[in-house]
Amino acid sequence: MTTKKKANAAGRALVIGGGIAGMQASLDIADKGFRVTLVEREPTIGGHMAQLDKTFPTLDCSSCILTPKMVEVGSHPNIEVMTYSEVIDIGGKAGEFHITIKKKPRYLDVKTCTACGLCAEACVQRGRIPNEFDMGIGKRSAVYIPFPQAVPQAYIIDPNNCLMLTRGQCGKEPKCQKVCTPNAIDFTEKDETITVSSGVIVAATGYDQFDPKLKPEYGYGRYKNVLSGIEFERLCSASGPTGGKIQLNRKEPKRVVFIQCVGSRDKTVGNEYCSRVCCMYTVKQAHLVRERIPDAKITICYMDIRAFGKGYEEFYDRIQRENILFRRGNPSEIYKRGSSMVVRGEDTLLGETYEEEADLVVLATGLVPKKDAGEMSKLLGLSHTPDGFFEEARPEETIATSRAGVFLAGCCQGPKDIPDTIAQASGAASLSCAQLTKKGKTKDLRCR
Repeated sequence: MTTKKKANAAGRALVIGGGIAGMQASLDIADKGFRVTLVEREPTIGGHMAQLDKTFPTLDCSSCILTPKMVEVGSHPNIEVMTYSEVIDIGGKAGEFHITIKKKPRYLDVKTCTACGLCAEACVQRGRIPNEFDMGIGKRSAVYIPFPQAVPQAYIIDPNNCLMLTRGQCGKEPKCQKVCTPNAIDFTEKDETITVSSGVIVAATGYDQFDPKLKPEYGYGRYKNVLSGIEFERLCSASGPTGGKIQLNRKEPKRVVFIQCVGSRDKTVGNEYCSRVCCMYTVKQAHLVRERIPDAKITICYMDIRAFGKGYEEFYDRIQRENILFRRGNPSEIYKRGSSMVVRGEDTLLGETYEEEADLVVLATGLVPKKDAGEMSKLLGLSHTPDGFFEEARPEETIATSRAGVFLAGCCQGPKDIPDTIAQASGAASLSCAQLTKKGKTKDLRCR
């Protein structure tokens, strides 16, 4: 393992997380002339938004919004993007933080790789490994690029599935290395430790999707016809495993049931909060089914519809007119009858029980803190709320924290939609720039 040191803290910010929040904060700070180190643990920036097909309520293409911003971040002269890297230690104070970052080996030189794809085609594991970006629905090689618009635009070798790295052999000679004309592949790469100094830190570490297996009554993981919300997004996406066709086993589902609040507002799993986005992304997904399968029977099982944002109520009203049935009350169970799924529940408006057959059930899984949120909060020196999200300085102040020089952006502070995430990221960038202009002074910028 090699160790490197970076520039001093003056005029430099560290942003942890390369999703839409981290990218927006980085761009805003960099555009003011400050240097930014953006650390992302995945092989590419983009975050969860890169997996979405469309955004609500405008139904704009998610990639059309996100990818230009990704390219801007990757090419900005004031932003250093460190993907496949993790922050492992934070010391110091506002104006002079000292951060240790572990950069994992990609086994492939980012600067040399031309992203031609010949290595992935030659890989003996081609089409055998579940693709994480497609939520395991699609397959990939051991050498892969997460998605076509990834930044950096370079391939990476999966150390857990590459035969050369796991067994020390791949036939007589690694085929990927043989076809790589630029000679970008290097199986001898090791972990690298980098020390960075920074005046401020923006935490934009994001969220995880609720694991629907914790609601066993819905049969997720047992039945292939039961999908999570993000899995359904990959079915809808033109860059997804089905090319944007809503299909299961190459068949269009004609009866689709959506179930709201899976992992949200639920004391049985310990999540009493509302995830805020589930109502509207379900309404959006129902519209996508109607658009692509016009004769489908579509049902949404809901507790309450919370259309709180700008244009959300109007969007909800529009979807109601698309011949979509809304049933109040979440189902009690899902089971299989023949080739169909049966959703059993009580319609609390009608006061009667029902059983509805479905070809596809989509669970509107909520947002939960990152799995390592507890460890990260200790590194940052922050407390967290009872639900596990990072705690802000005061309830009315969602950006500043109890530690001077550390600011929050996006869903690490709590569930929120894309517009609110971007707004908070810009706010975090504004406070960061104000701190940096103090030239290392530890003035507390929190509200009084």
